[in-house]
Amino acid sequence: MIFERKIYDRLKEWKESAAGEKALLIEGARRIGKSTIVREFGRREYKSVLAIDFNDASDVVKEAFDKYLGDLDTFFMILSTEYNVALYPHKSLVVFDEIQRFPKARQSIKRLVADGRFDYIETGSLISIRENVKDISIPSEERKLKMYPMDFEEFCMALGEDRMLEYIRDRFEKRKPLEEGLHHKAMLLFKQFMLVGGMPKVVEKYLSSGRNFEAADREKRDILALYRDDIGKVDRAYRSKVLSVFDQIPAFLSRHEKRVRLSNLDGTATFPAYQDTFFWLGDSMIANECFNCADPNIGLSLNEERTAVKCYMGDTGLLVSHAFDEKELAREELYKQILHDRLSINEGMLFENAIAQILTASGHKLFFYTHYNEEKHRNDIEIDFLIGGGKIKPKLYPIEVKSGKRYTTGSLRRFTDKYSARIGGAYIVHTKNLTVTDDVVCLPAYMAHLL
Repeated sequence: MIFERKIYDRLKEWKESAAGEKALLIEGARRIGKSTIVREFGRREYKSVLAIDFNDASDVVKEAFDKYLGDLDTFFMILSTEYNVALYPHKSLVVFDEIQRFPKARQSIKRLVADGRFDYIETGSLISIRENVKDISIPSEERKLKMYPMDFEEFCMALGEDRMLEYIRDRFEKRKPLEEGLHHKAMLLFKQFMLVGGMPKVVEKYLSSGRNFEAADREKRDILALYRDDIGKVDRAYRSKVLSVFDQIPAFLSRHEKRVRLSNLDGTATFPAYQDTFFWLGDSMIANECFNCADPNIGLSLNEERTAVKCYMGDTGLLVSHAFDEKELAREELYKQILHDRLSINEGMLFENAIAQILTASGHKLFFYTHYNEEKHRNDIEIDFLIGGGKIKPKLYPIEVKSGKRYTTGSLRRFTDKYSARIGGAYIVHTKNLTVTDDVVCLPAYMAHLL
């Protein structure tokens, strides 16, 4: 089953704008559908597509990169013969899948692009870790594009809810609530997305099984096992640290502040000692990191505090299976209880992770903000997410995420008062319908992708 993915339009833009002068490197976590969409793109937009998966490429193919890059006629003849694919100048796409498995192929991009015969797309994960780049020259002839699991829009399209998406967008642009019955339907769609997630194979299993959560759960656990296998291949110097943080992500997110507390892992741990750990999790795109911004302003990265970090799972569906990893809980009934708010769990953890996933897929780098009140000896301002926006005059937009029906807005009000000159607007993402109160827009979660 091939799902409609929004990245397809980005691939078409690359083909037109690069005009053969730059390869495209697509980065993303394992099992998010990189290979599928690239091969489908090649099938639709080119006369032929030759795809090399370096997980299982033959010795003949690998040796061609060693022996024949100086003789490209022979090089392409070997590839064409090995894969039984005819290559047509300026009409064929060559795909290097899982490029991190064979860095030499990535280094060859400079020569292959200069040759100008074909277009090239590389896909991979863990592109930047030192083990995968230490012996090669990174080509400047490649353009990078990040790919994520299916977002809420793509999930709805897979479920055939295109009209609902159009209606949601219309209501968002007009700042008007949905009709109440449709609001409940849209929230049910969002909760399904939150529980199933956006891994294409999981979504496919969910649909092909008649929307069976347990079938989807089994597929998610296979992916989590694959991620653990990948962690087992991490450099020995920080392998155990990566596994410790990965295992503790649900526990970190279940707490009020949701920050990573290294003391829970190791009483003497410091963030410098875990620097490679967070880099690996971020680069693998298994996790979405969210750093504290000490002085919130446009150019959030300029004031990030890397010692204060939240670590969200890249896919909320995987978080559900990761959090409830006891076999006896992997039941259809568990999912239905969460779906219908009948299970006493920290749903805020799942809700906030889903919003982090959606914001990341929309191109936002994640930041949060806290202010410690010395007199009260506690944080008196806690903002879940900060994003920038505005084309003419860039401004700051704080976002608070509220999973419960009752909540307070004191923290958000204090933040907007403190930084009023820098703020273009404020949002609360919640489970209720759209409302606008003063300068705060309260958005239902199913509109978060429109921010």
